[in-house]
Amino acid sequence: MYLDPDKRVDLATAASHVRDASLVALGGALTSRLPMALVRELIRQGRRDLHVVGSAHGMDVDLLVAAGAVAVCEESYVGFEQDLGLAPAYRRAAEGGTITVKESCCVTILTQLRAAEMGLPFLPVRGIKGTDMRRLHPEYAEITCPFTGELLVAVPPLIPDFALIHAPLGDQFGNLFLEQPYVLDERFAGASRSVIATVDQIVPTDTLAERGVTIPGYFVQAVVEVPFGAHPASSYPNYAYDRQHMSCYVTAASTPDSAEAYLAEWVHLPGGEDDYRAKLGPEPLARLTSWSQSVDQWKGLFV
Repeated sequence: MYLDPDKRVDLATAASHVRDASLVALGGALTSRLPMALVRELIRQGRRDLHVVGSAHGMDVDLLVAAGAVAVCEESYVGFEQDLGLAPAYRRAAEGGTITVKESCCVTILTQLRAAEMGLPFLPVRGIKGTDMRRLHPEYAEITCPFTGELLVAVPPLIPDFALIHAPLGDQFGNLFLEQPYVLDERFAGASRSVIATVDQIVPTDTLAERGVTIPGYFVQAVVEVPFGAHPASSYPNYAYDRQHMSCYVTAASTPDSAEAYLAEWVHLPGGEDDYRAKLGPEPLARLTSWSQSVDQWKGLFV
């Protein structure tokens, strides 16, 4: 819990709290509300040996892997859905053994987070019975239900060092508003030791309260206003995901050399996120915000 009433900091300061080898929960999922500005800043700061955990993720995990920042990846899925296919850097690292893959499933991760929130030493799950996930997770155990005699898998609490969350709105005190679906963000906030948040816009607390507080500020250590902080993922309802940019990344990530070229061009910029947005240009970004004007406008973003 953090008692400093004003949680606003710059992005470099926010990311500096995350140390090498930290257990880092990534908010959002797939192509929605990924904490991309924080991911890029962690790469700029040269973070290494991270243990990343999340529900189902895409470019955030793949970019961290491409930059050599990840040692362990604990996810249910890493890829670009049915749209752009597999995650190239992640797949290359998994096949080459340069990262440790601890595949899990969404409900198991959720159960572990609930155990952490409730202060319990374990909670039981059924979903992974009969699967090979037990081999990837020696920390799991078996327990016999005292009421039915059923053999269940007991999973320990999951307590990330940091949860990195991007929200469309926040206030200076770290209160965050999210549009549904929340994915695991609420649970990450309650189970993690610290929350580092970026928001597209910081607004007065009264304005935020009218929308509703999804994650209360007492969970949050630092909040940073970063317009388009989820780009090229989406941040509903502010902007759609940038399919063209994401497609360019997937192509670049297909080889180590071209992935390094992408990092040099789009991440290792002297002006950080200001340079990143300037390089994207105002017109493409404005186009992403116009998705709700009409069905044709929305469809046009994904051609």
